[in-house]
Amino acid sequence: MGNERAAEWDERYGNAERLWTADVNPALITETEGLAPGTALDVGSGEGADARWLAKRGWQVTAVDISQVALDRAREISGDLPITWTRADLVVDPVPGDDFGLVALHYFPIPVAEIEVARKLVAAVGPGGSLLVVAHAPEGVRAHGFDPDDFVQPGGFATLLDDDWEIVTDETRERGKAAGGGHHTHDVVFRARRR
Repeated sequence: MGNERAAEWDERYGNAERLWTADVNPALITETEGLAPGTALDVGSGEGADARWLAKRGWQVTAVDISQVALDRAREISGDLPITWTRADLVVDPVPGDDFGLVALHYFPIPVAEIEVARKLVAAVGPGGSLLVVAHAPEGVRAHGFDPDDFVQPGGFATLLDDDWEIVTDETRERGKAAGGGHHTHDVVFRARRR
């Protein structure tokens, strides 16, 4: 199953000169303002826009993606920035590291049936670190023919946190620039900090 998923993503990346925008995700900029750079895990890093943005601001980034094609492209674009590019299928593979100062997931769909992936990512955040989860708002997901209830939503991560966590952000906000053929106009943003 993991190899099939990887092959599907490799094909998607291989059939496009660039699958995603080269722009950093706006929520990453907003939610990391004021955070001291440390170690960061960029989950579902794709072609590396968020990883590059973090690395240029002093973060030591581990970027993980299921697609080797995406990682090879990201590595080529990124030059000598201090980013560790790691191919992994987090459904079956361990998180590549722990005690991160930031674990960031942007538009990384986790099926409810695979909630263990979400638990692994929560566990990868170190003391004082932040978990940032961003997803398209449910109406945009439905417009693309998917049921948002089939996936762990950003706010759903709150149920995986114990008393050592403080929820900093849990809101829906305008993207500023629509995506997905104009369907994605709002994002759901969730950030929590481990004490």
